[in-house]
Amino acid sequence: MQNKITTSIYFFFSIIAILLFSSCSENKSNKRDNISQNKTIGTKIKVSSSNKIIYIVSDMRIPFWQIMAKGMKHSSNSLGFELEVYDAQNNAKQELELTAKALKEDIAGLIISPTNSSASVTILKLAKLAKIPVVISDIGADKGDYVSYISSNNREGAYEIGKVLSKRLLKLGWQNGTVGIVAISQKRLNGQERTAGFMQAMDENSIKSADIKQLITFKDKETYTFVKEMIENNQNLRAIWLQTSSIYKGAIEAIKDTNKTSDVLLIAFDAEDLEFIEAIRSDMIIGSGMQQPYLMGQEAVNSMVKHLQGKSVSKIIQLPILAISSENIDENIDLIKKTVLGITVSGNDTKK
Repeated sequence: MQNKITTSIYFFFSIIAILLFSSCSENKSNKRDNISQNKTIGTKIKVSSSNKIIYIVSDMRIPFWQIMAKGMKHSSNSLGFELEVYDAQNNAKQELELTAKALKEDIAGLIISPTNSSASVTILKLAKLAKIPVVISDIGADKGDYVSYISSNNREGAYEIGKVLSKRLLKLGWQNGTVGIVAISQKRLNGQERTAGFMQAMDENSIKSADIKQLITFKDKETYTFVKEMIENNQNLRAIWLQTSSIYKGAIEAIKDTNKTSDVLLIAFDAEDLEFIEAIRSDMIIGSGMQQPYLMGQEAVNSMVKHLQGKSVSKIIQLPILAISSENIDENIDLIKKTVLGITVSGNDTKK
């Protein structure tokens, strides 16, 4: 344990040393020596002639982040900026290495979707040291200086989708059953908010939680194991809530393999693709609280560009979450395709 702590400390200070060296070299060469006042966070930042923005994302293997990046690229292109994406692949050490790499480049700004809220604290410290402005797009930060935080109303969204589940359980007479939760990391602010909102809806109807398991690998196999164990260990289990939709196929498979298709409901958060939408239409998944990642990505870039132009930027931008079920999916399908799935529903652009 001591060796691990020592290694982590050494790694952190090595990154700081690299950034300090880069900063000194940069000052000598006068590449970007103009300073302006950042009105949003009250610290000084460098004004770069670069039109490049780097996006450091926790894991591009997850469709949610792919869609968000697509929204960022659309806004970047339309505003005359270049966007480059760095993928941390859900690895905190790799995330720090990518941060060091990004901050050594001549960039206008940095957008981050960190691996967790505590990891973003370190990223923000390093960016402040390098005098690079940062916009956070989802996940959040425990503390630190940033231009703007783009998020969804996770608590309210989870509460609303919890009400959808409660209504169905009551209709079936299953209100005395329990609900299992397959959660994202509870070290993330968004994870904490989702759990709190959902449990509020359960508590209002006296529906109890059976178990909560946190995802580590975000793989279907992991979810399959979690759901199967919950079903086998809780005879009165009546529903599973997935705090992310990226692993829904593993949950469906586990419910089928335990012969519980008619006995255990599945509800989710977010949305992946049109196949997922059809699963809601067919009631295989009874509903999902859908964030709007494409719109979030656009807002992240818009906030960064406004800031770079010296315009006022809102510190917190919180977007609504769509509580979607088979009852309202058709009336919301155009909006879902555009802002949730990143599919344009007009013109010739119909590809995801």
